[in-house]
Amino acid sequence: MERILRGIAGFMILLSLALAVWVDIRWLWFTAFIGANLLQSAFTNWCLMMMILKKIGIK
Repeated sequence: MERILRGIAGFMILLSLALAVWVDIRWLWFTAFIGANLLQSAFTNWCLMMMILKKIGIK
Protein backbone atom coordinates (compact mmCIF):
# COMPACT_ATOMS: atom_id res chain seq x y z
CA MET A 1 0.00 0.00 0.00
CA GLU A 2 2.84 2.40 0.74
CA ARG A 3 4.20 2.03 -2.81
CA ILE A 4 0.77 2.92 -4.18
CA LEU A 5 0.51 5.87 -1.80
CA ARG A 6 3.93 7.22 -2.83
CA GLY A 7 3.00 6.75 -6.48
CA ILE A 8 -0.24 8.68 -6.07
CA ALA A 9 1.53 11.49 -4.18
CA GLY A 10 4.28 11.73 -6.79
CA PHE A 11 1.78 11.75 -9.64
CA MET A 12 -0.33 14.46 -7.99
CA ILE A 13 2.72 16.65 -7.35
CA LEU A 14 3.93 16.33 -10.94
CA LEU A 15 0.41 16.95 -12.24
CA SER A 16 -0.02 20.09 -10.16
CA LEU A 17 3.40 21.38 -11.25
CA ALA A 18 2.48 20.83 -14.90
CA LEU A 19 -0.83 22.60 -14.37
CA ALA A 20 1.01 25.50 -12.71
CA VAL A 21 3.31 25.82 -15.72
CA TRP A 22 0.70 25.47 -18.45
CA VAL A 23 -2.58 26.61 -16.90
CA ASP A 24 -2.25 28.85 -13.85
CA ILE A 25 0.47 29.46 -11.27
CA ARG A 26 -2.09 29.08 -8.47
CA TRP A 27 -1.94 25.30 -8.94
CA LEU A 28 1.22 25.48 -6.81
CA TRP A 29 -1.13 25.80 -3.81
CA PHE A 30 -2.22 22.23 -4.54
CA THR A 31 1.42 21.16 -4.55
CA ALA A 32 1.89 22.85 -1.17
CA PHE A 33 -1.25 21.13 0.15
CA ILE A 34 0.12 17.71 -0.83
CA GLY A 35 3.47 18.49 0.77
CA ALA A 36 1.79 19.66 3.98
CA ASN A 37 -0.26 16.46 4.12
CA LEU A 38 2.85 14.33 3.63
CA LEU A 39 4.62 16.22 6.41
CA GLN A 40 1.61 15.91 8.72
CA SER A 41 1.34 12.18 8.10
CA ALA A 42 5.03 11.74 8.95
CA PHE A 43 4.40 13.16 12.43
CA THR A 44 0.94 11.78 13.19
CA ASN A 45 1.05 8.46 11.29
CA TRP A 46 -2.43 9.26 9.93
CA CYS A 47 -3.14 9.67 6.23
CA LEU A 48 -6.53 10.20 4.62
CA MET A 49 -5.39 8.63 1.34
CA MET A 50 -4.40 5.42 3.17
CA MET A 51 -7.88 5.24 4.67
CA ILE A 52 -9.41 5.70 1.21
CA LEU A 53 -7.16 2.99 -0.27
CA LYS A 54 -8.12 0.59 2.52
CA LYS A 55 -11.84 1.24 1.94
CA ILE A 56 -11.53 0.41 -1.75
CA GLY A 57 -9.79 -2.83 -0.89
CA ILE A 58 -6.10 -2.21 -1.52
CA LYS A 59 -3.89 -4.08 0.95
